Amino acid sequence: MNGEPKSAPPRRWAQHTVCEEEAGRTVQEILTGPMGISRRMIQRLTRAKGVLVNRKTAYLARAVRPGDVVAAKLGEREAAGVEPVEMELDVVHEDRDVLVLNKPPFLLVHPTSPEHTRTLSHGIAHHFQAQQIDARARPVHRIDRDTSGLLLVAKSAFAHQHLDRQLRERTLRREYLAVVRGVVGEDEGTAEAPIGRHPRNPSLRAVRPGGEPARTRFRVRERFSGATLLELELDTGRTHQIRVHMAHLGHPVLGDRAYGGAAPALIRRQALHALRLSFVHPATRNAMMLEAPVPADVAALLDALRHPGPPR
Repeated sequence: MNGEPKSAPPRRWAQHTVCEEEAGRTVQEILTGPMGISRRMIQRLTRAKGVLVNRKTAYLARAVRPGDVVAAKLGEREAAGVEPVEMELDVVHEDRDVLVLNKPPFLLVHPTSPEHTRTLSHGIAHHFQAQQIDARARPVHRIDRDTSGLLLVAKSAFAHQHLDRQLRERTLRREYLAVVRGVVGEDEGTAEAPIGRHPRNPSLRAVRPGGEPARTRFRVRERFSGATLLELELDTGRTHQIRVHMAHLGHPVLGDRAYGGAAPALIRRQALHALRLSFVHPATRNAMMLEAPVPADVAALLDALRHPGPPR
């Protein structure tokens, strides 16, 4: 084999065949409409000659006819963004367009300062390098350092803009498990309160007038003596949203020292886990629903709450 690198995989194209009802539309209208490509990405594609009609370069203003095949290039070569670092990744799902990982706690997704040289993004860069994928890590949403669970990563700009649109339009569902302090009385409810920077600590957030709108829905899954297991769903994606909203309701997440959750000896971080993701696949348009098992430390906490020892 002479140690030579393998050739890069061929570039992929998204295609749409124009139907009778779409006749007379422009190429750009087909790209932004049924193909769902953002205007910003279209600009990049046109510069790279990445838009074709019937396998030939075409002007965006050209009117299409029934049977025309409009194609857009899905992949572009790009730098990884961070240095690849080999690490074990818990891959829940992977295909040519998306990567879904079960993130462990105590791991940053992105470096936030130069000394952060071993984050999940570094591990993803190594994972892509090993597969000879010319891409950088494109997480579609955020997970706090000490939160475990599912993280959705796009493997191209095309996939990212499709998934980001679902996130903004609230069709990408993110469901969490949290163990909170105190017994939540209502079986389900909604926390809807604006979130902004904490007035005394810029690294934290707080419910405050003038903050960004935020809504978290929750339902009780199990009650214990002095604690409650909740399932929560984010309708918005503000920094620390679940942690801030639950503290605002008087039920901070257990182990969350920053927002008032007492730290039980059985868990070293906030008892918060990104349990489930639901989205429409950016290329196949199939509905996807993925789930990550409850991590060992949260499971141990729940077991201790269900079977408390004798009082000392």
